[in-house]
Amino acid sequence: MDEINLLWHQLTDSETIIRSGLLVITLIVFAENGLFFAFFLPGDYLLFLTGVFGGTGVLKEPLSTIMISIFLAAVIGSLLGYLFGRFFGNSLQRRPDSFFFKKKHLESTRDFFEKYGFMALVISRFLPVVRTFTPILAGISHMPWYSFIVLNIVGAAMWVGILVAGGYYMGQHFPWIINYVQYIILFFLGITTFTIVKGYLKFKKVT
Repeated sequence: MDEINLLWHQLTDSETIIRSGLLVITLIVFAENGLFFAFFLPGDYLLFLTGVFGGTGVLKEPLSTIMISIFLAAVIGSLLGYLFGRFFGNSLQRRPDSFFFKKKHLESTRDFFEKYGFMALVISRFLPVVRTFTPILAGISHMPWYSFIVLNIVGAAMWVGILVAGGYYMGQHFPWIINYVQYIILFFLGITTFTIVKGYLKFKKVT
């Protein structure tokens, strides 16, 4: 049990991940963006703190290398999720309704992508859990691959550009911020919780 708790801590602790190096960071970003069972891994605040640690010199790689590596991990991860949904979606659709799967949710997701495809794929980049499952649902909904690739790249560029570059700027100009990592994480978690709860309540009101 102690080994499991230690592994969980290492996988979800952003500072531990960042100090492990850029390769570990990119693998975490790849998994969180493309593997449905990795939705619990850190995302937004991992990127921001990676920028902060880069700006303060804890990460030795230049900003361009950090951003390109994370960008590629995000794009390829989401592409994997899309391909999973596209090629294995039929078997998912044949599943009977259960607690974790409702056909009506799949149909509403298809309508959502047809009407708000751009918003779904770009803005979902900034929403934990949603970010993991949106590419899969795009594949299930058979969104055209060229549309997905373009929106995937745009969303990843915005996500990485805003969070990593923003964190890097803060790290360079306010290096003392590195002493307040826990508060940064709480800030991002607060925003995330508020956004998810607000979206859920809005969805319940509509349905």
